[in-house]
Amino acid sequence: MRVGFIGLGSQGAPMARRIVEAGFATTLWARRAAALAPFADTAVKTADSPAELAAVSDVVCLCVVDDADVEQVTTAADGVLAGLRAGGVVLVHSTVHPDTCRRLAERARAQGVSVLDAPVSGGASAAEKGSLLVLVGGDPEVFAKCRPLLATYGDPVAHLGPTGAGQLAKLLNNLLFTAQLGLAADTLALGTRLGLDREALGRILTRGSARSFALERLVDAGGGLERLGAHAGGLLAKDVRLFAEIAESAARTDDGDQGPVRRAARAALDAMGL
Repeated sequence: MRVGFIGLGSQGAPMARRIVEAGFATTLWARRAAALAPFADTAVKTADSPAELAAVSDVVCLCVVDDADVEQVTTAADGVLAGLRAGGVVLVHSTVHPDTCRRLAERARAQGVSVLDAPVSGGASAAEKGSLLVLVGGDPEVFAKCRPLLATYGDPVAHLGPTGAGQLAKLLNNLLFTAQLGLAADTLALGTRLGLDREALGRILTRGSARSFALERLVDAGGGLERLGAHAGGLLAKDVRLFAEIAESAARTDDGDQGPVRRAARAALDAMGL
């Protein structure tokens, strides 16, 4: 299996490196030459365009930022679909609207190409360890074909249903994570008002039944939302907004009630100034 990888950011780069180290023939494309520099000591090849990358790949992995990036890199005149042969597969690791993946899958199907939406969770450290959570939607047979590749950076790797199912699960994951950040910040602030040392309280709560990934990230960031907001707030806001659009279009709200998880997530984003 020949693999192409696009999107060599903080999470994509270690994913690509694990693919290379697993022995897959790998081709990379990046807008910035600096993103390719860390791979100078490997056997990777590079391409001058997404189409050129796709022409020498059986599977193309995308780990770009948002819906517009996914659409641009796949459907532009020099995009992935311009070069990928029939039988090829596009893996969308970006967190985007499920409809973006469904539209792409429909367009790709016309030329015999398959699309799996496969957003990931866990961050750069999990990517480096090969322990990303990979949430997949799409054809089960295509998923089975790609599973050995996904397993180079994912554990667990879960197939959740048809195209878009992986994105729905990832958006729910990020919605809950954002809400938990807000609840954790409120809890630490309450402890401070009651006379407890915020740092000590945060450190000890991460060892008890209140422990969560969100609490650990908050404690690492000093116990407040400001640093987290500056680092990841924009992406979390994007994902909460995407889920809000999905819920509203599916009439999953009742009399304007957005539900406790969505309200908590919105409150956390408000606290970050987003």
